[in-house]
Amino acid sequence: MKYVEAAWDDDHQGFFTDATAYLAALPELEGALPPGARAFASDADHYRRNAVRCVKDLELSDIRIATDKSGTLTLEFAPNQWKHETGLRIVYQGVVHFAIDYDHEIDWMRSDAVLLDELLPADDGGCVHEIALTDATITVRARDLQAVWAEAPDTAGAE
Repeated sequence: MKYVEAAWDDDHQGFFTDATAYLAALPELEGALPPGARAFASDADHYRRNAVRCVKDLELSDIRIATDKSGTLTLEFAPNQWKHETGLRIVYQGVVHFAIDYDHEIDWMRSDAVLLDELLPADDGGCVHEIALTDATITVRARDLQAVWAEAPDTAGAE
């Protein structure tokens, strides 16, 4: 990520996260973000750690990639039981790049949780969304996205 810091801190045996530089740059970046990405990134609770609509600590629960070449990608995040009232669904339109890079260093956690994310404008007028997870990084480059706070689907029986 360009502005957001999210990494393991050996000295404290925990994750260090800081969105201060991103929040300082966001007023200049907002105008170049597509409408859905701009609304999601500039939500007042997005980076407020104790807010129920803060992305930190959400758990990745499902990934759905359209097979009809529509360029649609859906990421589902389940709520953290101690923090969130609902999960988060992000639907990307016009996806031109999607990647998950796994570290496999934090294997003691049941699922990958969001540390922080960052939305930046892309050269083509779209956006690049990078999501740092406890054991992976997701990168999506798309025309735009729609983020909706809602109940995540039950995926317990999907294993």
